[in-house]
Amino acid sequence: MLLKKTLEDAMYEAIRLAAVNIPPDVKAALEKALAEESNPLAKAHLETSLRNFEFASQGKGLVCGDTGFPVFYVKAGSETALEGGWASLRGVACKAVERVTAEAYLRPTMVDPLTRKNPGNNVGPGFPIVDLSFDLESSGSLEILAVPKGGGSEIFGTFFRMLFPSDGKNGIKKFIIESVIDGCYAGKICPPAIVGVGVGGTADLCMKLAKKAALARPVGVRNPNPEVCALEGEIFGALRKTGVGPMGSAGINAVIALNIETALTHTAALPVAVNAQCLAARRWKAVIQADGKTSFTGVI
Repeated sequence: MLLKKTLEDAMYEAIRLAAVNIPPDVKAALEKALAEESNPLAKAHLETSLRNFEFASQGKGLVCGDTGFPVFYVKAGSETALEGGWASLRGVACKAVERVTAEAYLRPTMVDPLTRKNPGNNVGPGFPIVDLSFDLESSGSLEILAVPKGGGSEIFGTFFRMLFPSDGKNGIKKFIIESVIDGCYAGKICPPAIVGVGVGGTADLCMKLAKKAALARPVGVRNPNPEVCALEGEIFGALRKTGVGPMGSAGINAVIALNIETALTHTAALPVAVNAQCLAARRWKAVIQADGKTSFTGVI
């Protein structure tokens, strides 16, 4: 039986670590981008960001002052039981976010959409986001991926369109490329970005697929479906030829990854969603074993 306090502490520590560390795959991709760029402004943007990330890892601030939207992806084993039942999961996540916000690892940026009233703790209707899934191949363990989702990338890097089936792959590619260029204008999504794409499903499922593709897949890992993998590679290559680079300057690295997830959809539909994550692609994972022992890693 997993104790709620054990889970709360793991969620707290995972999102705290995410706020001050860049995952190794993201850092390596940004260093590769720096080596590829020739434009002085593009290089300066990347050098400054990497230097700031190093300061954050040394306890000299946060990876980014915008700590965005608190998101947790939770994956439980088939035999994992939580004290109080899974209905208590959201309450546990709220306590973890309240703690990490009180300690200033997350800024209190979440407000009521109409009154703009700020609760001061990033907790309220809809937040934190907690996405729960179950792994039938696992037993009594639990994984938590904590993601402070970049605010600017969500605000300026979210696009949806219900295409016609006749638009096909060319329509999908055109929409994605236009969306990324729009989001990169004046550096709005803080590129180089990780771009998630959802294709299929319903409108809400499509957007959910896009967000998870941006947040929960290591840089460089392709979709296992050969057709989807080929489409990822084609669009990623095209984006490197747009002339847009880091922070919207001239260059080749508007994106460091283009990840696509798909779902079945209605025969008359072709929904496509784009969701970007900024170059400060913070995420950290906690793994709680059946005996309650917890480990943390930036590798997913």
